[in-house]
Amino acid sequence: MKKTNDVDIKQHDDEIQRNLVCWKKKPILKKIYLGFHKRIAEHLSKGLDSYTVELGSGIGNIKEVIPNCIRTDLFHNPWIDRVENAYHLSFSDNTVDNIILFDVFHHLRYPGTSLNECYRVLVPNGRILIFDPCMSLLGLIIFGLFHHEDMDLGDKIQMFAPGGWSSSEDSYYAAPGNASRIFSGRKYQSFMENWRVLTRQKLSAISYVASGGYSKPQLYPDKVFPLMKAIDRICDLFPSVFATRLLVVLEKK
Repeated sequence: MKKTNDVDIKQHDDEIQRNLVCWKKKPILKKIYLGFHKRIAEHLSKGLDSYTVELGSGIGNIKEVIPNCIRTDLFHNPWIDRVENAYHLSFSDNTVDNIILFDVFHHLRYPGTSLNECYRVLVPNGRILIFDPCMSLLGLIIFGLFHHEDMDLGDKIQMFAPGGWSSSEDSYYAAPGNASRIFSGRKYQSFMENWRVLTRQKLSAISYVASGGYSKPQLYPDKVFPLMKAIDRICDLFPSVFATRLLVVLEKK
């Protein structure tokens, strides 16, 4: 494995450890993520009893909603069930009901290669559930001006890895606009021929944006959270303006 990859993994793990500290200090995040995970759970093939795998589980909080979920990441932490790489999964063919990618899809340098690997391990009619940034007007402002990852909206998305490439050679990659570009436009639809797009929901998630997430100050007191959720519901009516989150559900043909 290249040394740069070791550095990238260390950088990623350091970020997760910082997020874990923030998670414990910011109770509002637990309420917000509970809502996110419940929304994802509504779209699971075969429900909560399904064989479900999350790739890139971060601090591993998804089990509060999906208890049977297998949490994975590129490296081990006490709450991680298995070490997995999205380009080379250890699961057998046709064995997994659902694969969840929460804030992971935009870190895939070659998303088509990863989708093909997911296709291999999913059962017929199995599902990929992608929860990622959304590039509405507000989304462009939030992720363009206040987010630490570059947008790279003008760069060509390389769907598939070049011949001879190995996942062990991959380095840190982030392009928060990729999910919106691939699933909301027509340019990349030809790469979806093996999938049915069951759901494409654009969510405002203003309550999350104003919470500051893991790295920014919280802009409202915890007791105002019900009001913020009401604002979310109103802003959800105008996704092209206010959406900051995109939920995509793909089903294996």
